[in-house]
Amino acid sequence: MISAIILAAGLSSRMNGENKLTKKINGIPLISHTIKNILGSAVDEIVIVVGYEEDILKSLIEKNKKIKIIYNKNYNSGIASSIKIGLKNISTKTEAFFISLGDMPNVNQNIYNKLIKVRDKYNKKLKIKYKKEIIIPTYQGKNGNPILFSKHMKKKIMKIEGDAGAKSLVELNMNKILKVPFKNDAIILDFDKPEDFKS
Repeated sequence: MISAIILAAGLSSRMNGENKLTKKINGIPLISHTIKNILGSAVDEIVIVVGYEEDILKSLIEKNKKIKIIYNKNYNSGIASSIKIGLKNISTKTEAFFISLGDMPNVNQNIYNKLIKVRDKYNKKLKIKYKKEIIIPTYQGKNGNPILFSKHMKKKIMKIEGDAGAKSLVELNMNKILKVPFKNDAIILDFDKPEDFKS
C-alpha cells in the first residue's frame, strides 16, 4: 500500500494575506489540483494535514474514500509537526509514503506513478540492507518533490523538528537515496508568491 501525506497547514506568509491553497488556477483552487493529481495515481490513501484556515480548506476538499483530513493544532511550529501528525495517521498497511507539498499543482499523476514504479523495480530482488528507502525526483540535478519514503524511515522522520522538513533526514541518509531524473520542471515549481499565479 502506498500513502501520500499532503502538507496543507501553512500560513502562506509570502502571499500578502491570501491563502495560496485556496487561490484559483484555471478556476480551480490550488489544493484541488494537488489532490486530483494524486487521486489519479496509484496512491492508495491520502492524508491531508490542515491547520491555517482549516474550515475553508475542508470546504474545498471533495469527499472521497481515499482521503482523510487531519487538523494540526501546532501548525505554527513549523512543517515538521505536520509531517509527524500525517505519519501518525497513515494506514498500518502502508509500505511507502509520499510527503507532498500542497502548493505544487503541476506534479501530475505520471510523476507519482514513475516514482512508485522505479522504487519497486530497483528494490525488487535486493536484500533489505541494500534497498533504497528514499526516492527523490530531480530536475537538471536539483532535488524536487514529492519524496517517496519507505515505511522503515518512519521512526527517523518522527524525530525531525521545526521548519526543516525532511531535508535534514535526506542529508543524513545519502546511502539510502535513489534519485530519479525527470525532464518535467514541475517537481521544483511551487506556488508561493502572488507572481507565481500570474505565469
